Amino acid sequence: MTDDKPSEEWSEWDRYWMARALAEASLGAQAGEVPVGAVLLDAQGNLLAAAANAPIATCDPSAHAEMRVLRMGAAQLGNYRLGGCTLYVTLEPCVMCFGAIVQARLARVVFAAKDPKAGVIVSHLRLPETSPGNHRLCWQSGLMAAESAELLRDFFRQRRQ
Repeated sequence: MTDDKPSEEWSEWDRYWMARALAEASLGAQAGEVPVGAVLLDAQGNLLAAAANAPIATCDPSAHAEMRVLRMGAAQLGNYRLGGCTLYVTLEPCVMCFGAIVQARLARVVFAAKDPKAGVIVSHLRLPETSPGNHRLCWQSGLMAAESAELLRDFFRQRRQ
């Protein structure tokens, strides 16, 4: 487990995939969804799934970007266990998404911005430290956090106008 890394410590690989997650978040914003995007890679680093939030479009409160890519990735691999997989997401996961991440046995989660309202990795509850299960999640935060936060601020600013 880790916390924010200095920007110079992120690999180009991590930057590439978080940029892809941010692109998904932008697509979500254009569709009127809260701009959160996620990308799921398999253990070899191949893209399994990419998605944005879609609860409004799907009439599904569980259609967060993380949940969508976990479902797609599990379907593609034919297994709900996603051991060795890495999730890149633009916002700190909520309790629902964290639960699914643990159940899927993801190896690593990289998230951009902290979520002071609903995030449960570092903002509230600190679930990776207190989860009673056997699975220990490796996580990192802060990659492209400013870009993600700006996208969210702009989206909500426009909604209030």
